[in-house]
Amino acid sequence: MTEIVTNFPRDWFEFPDPLNPKQIFKCDLTWLTSNWNCIFGSGCKGIDKNLSDHGCCSDGAYYNGKDDEKRVTKAAKRLTKDIWQNYEVAWKGKTIGIGEVGLDRERKTKKVKKTCVFFNEREFSEEYFGCALHHLANREGVHYLETKPDICWQLPLRRSWETREVGDNKYSVVVIGEYTREAWGAGGADLDWYCTSNTEAHSATNPVYITNKTELIALMNEPAYEILKSKCDSLKKSLPLFVIHPASR
Repeated sequence: MTEIVTNFPRDWFEFPDPLNPKQIFKCDLTWLTSNWNCIFGSGCKGIDKNLSDHGCCSDGAYYNGKDDEKRVTKAAKRLTKDIWQNYEVAWKGKTIGIGEVGLDRERKTKKVKKTCVFFNEREFSEEYFGCALHHLANREGVHYLETKPDICWQLPLRRSWETREVGDNKYSVVVIGEYTREAWGAGGADLDWYCTSNTEAHSATNPVYITNKTELIALMNEPAYEILKSKCDSLKKSLPLFVIHPASR
């Protein structure tokens, strides 16, 4: 299917943060009730057609600040040779090198042979093909948000912030929505394929607000997530009175 244009009408749900009276959550129900799921290794065409089996890993990951990089570095030090193809590339004596400065002068994961330093090729291991940090999380029995860069576990959820003034009061509006191709800025147009806009990736049995529960709680808070879930659950009784994501339709 031709990739859909994402500037279609969407349904939004706003509610006050139960843990912060000065904060409002604004959630994209059209996206969160869609049937998107990651299809890496199962039909994903990748953002670079020359590295089609690399998914969205081919450019490396930009860090969300120093704490993000420190957490990933700590996880990288727990990786072993059997699950990390670039183990010997990264380690120089007692020093590990996994970061570099990107084109926009921000810190990111290093690229090795045109892809992220944490990416394992199929020829290295069929079992550990893909992100070594993802496999580390599986080995340790934790969610991969504890081992992978923020951008990696959040995508394609997108959290952004707005400010709203009501009379003399000022509120922070936390927007939870879809990380569309457009959200990448100028670089988004250069991506050869993008999953959220294609029906191939909208094949899950359960909607995003269920499959990405852990990520949503991390981006919001648990009481807020429960409010969101209750609203999304109720929409099942409202069909077709709300906007369904075109790629899931």
